Amino acid sequence: MTRGALAAGPLLLAGVLSGRTPLGVLAAIAAMLAGINDRPGSRRASVRRLGVPALAGALGLLVGTYTGQVLSAVPLTLLLTVLGLAAGGISAVGPVASAAGTQLLVASAIGAGMPAAESGWQRALAFLAGAGWLLLLRLALPTPGSLAGDFRFDGERKAVADVYDAVAALLDAVGTETATARRAALTAALDHAQDALAGPRLRRYAGSAAERRLHAQYAAALPLAEAATALAWVGEPVSARAAEGPRRLAAAVRGNTGTGPLPAPTRSAPALRALDEALLRAAEAFDRTEDGAHRLLARRRGARDAVRAALGTGGREYGLRVALCFGASAAVAQALHHTRWYGQHQHWYWLPATAVFLVKPDLGPLASRVLSRAAGTVLGALVFAGFAAVLPRPEGLIVLVAVCGALIPVATRNFAALTTVVTVLVLALVMVGGESQASASRIGETLLACAIVLVVGHLPMPGERGGGVRARLAAAAGAAHAYLVHVLSESGDRSERWALRREAYRTLAEARAAIALAAAELPALARHTEGTDAVAAVLERLVDTTTACAVHLDDTGHLTPRHTRQLQELLDELKQRQEWVGPPAAA
Repeated sequence: MTRGALAAGPLLLAGVLSGRTPLGVLAAIAAMLAGINDRPGSRRASVRRLGVPALAGALGLLVGTYTGQVLSAVPLTLLLTVLGLAAGGISAVGPVASAAGTQLLVASAIGAGMPAAESGWQRALAFLAGAGWLLLLRLALPTPGSLAGDFRFDGERKAVADVYDAVAALLDAVGTETATARRAALTAALDHAQDALAGPRLRRYAGSAAERRLHAQYAAALPLAEAATALAWVGEPVSARAAEGPRRLAAAVRGNTGTGPLPAPTRSAPALRALDEALLRAAEAFDRTEDGAHRLLARRRGARDAVRAALGTGGREYGLRVALCFGASAAVAQALHHTRWYGQHQHWYWLPATAVFLVKPDLGPLASRVLSRAAGTVLGALVFAGFAAVLPRPEGLIVLVAVCGALIPVATRNFAALTTVVTVLVLALVMVGGESQASASRIGETLLACAIVLVVGHLPMPGERGGGVRARLAAAAGAAHAYLVHVLSESGDRSERWALRREAYRTLAEARAAIALAAAELPALARHTEGTDAVAAVLERLVDTTTACAVHLDDTGHLTPRHTRQLQELLDELKQRQEWVGPPAAA
């Protein structure tokens, strides 16, 4: 909230005081969009999370400004439609790519539709400056608790400590009904720590002892997570003593201290022996400060995987839907631009920009997104109309922008609340930029965008529906199959095994999230992914069983009849569901 208060408002004030109000407005818009992407986590991870979408937005502003000056309505609409197709496909790659695709389209609509005397490169630089200012605040300002430890690694240290706490929670839940949920929570903690440690290096010499030690502490958690998962698969409760070691390791990570004596669990079973050995390796990693510290043991998805996701079934389906919504809203907006319905307001770009946010599937089910957007816009416009009637201009409006910037981090928890805050902020920016009261037209444009997105969102598309869910399930099945093959080959490369296990659980978690989102859609859309939750459950049991097999093979060198029987049953069940997971899993 502090970063939000110091971002858009001061940038707008700087623009007004320097006589460059339009550039100040653009910088404030960029800071607002960056604030929406600003999430808790490590500083270094925020460079990619905020920086990549900002670069995409600057590119969109550049393209939109120059093409809007030379193209008439029809070719401009076609160009925006093509941009929507490309940005929609890119958005299927992941959260950062989705934010980049959104900012690319929003900024291109603003660049093409917002009249300004400045050139395209000046506007793009102002946009980058606004986003860069918020990123600078993210890197420089301390976060709660960071001053008590190492300022550089506050988010990273907390993320790694949360992994050890999640291991302890899973050990406590072994043999109970909550074990599956605790295992899913462990996966989420490992995913978050992996992302936190994978940010870019901000120093020329990044191999400090503290950083190497933190990477080693994360790596040491992987065998602990493996042993805990194997114990959960066996299903026999363990003593409370088993969870004490991981909890002490979590406290040591948070306090950047030594571990002290670690209570050893009993060694009466293969998984318990694996847990004891993992604790010993963790104690060594915590004591090691200079030599032998491991780097992050995780697979990073490369450009080939990103291209495959963008051009796959999910990317094509999402890209086509975004293109239709963005292009149709741009066409309708320009058709209405010269009519009396628009009056004197020069902001046709609001309609396509609104459609971009509404069509994003990672913001919730389609119907709830539309209803939340409509309700939030109406409330935000009414709130702003009240403030505009009493606040002095521009001083009061600048203060209002700063307050809204501070509220964005809280409002991101609910799409309707976020829409309300953003509506007030944008209307204040527009009025400071020289336009008159635009609340009524803002409500009308939003309702029109809602109608367009509802229609396009339920239109039949070429190919199979539910492409995003199918793509996620296929990726999870492929990762599970690669993990299983590696374990059954009895390779001695445990680092590779842990990396494959991480990828299997991570892709499975992404598939689960996509399935849950699709299931919350209206029946017309939800029916296309019926049964996928059962497929994900089978894959989850397969990965859990593979983990149990890996731990047992390490200890005894052979599998029990229970292991082989369950593996065969799961593979047979996946073969029956080949339509969702494809041939690799059936193999």
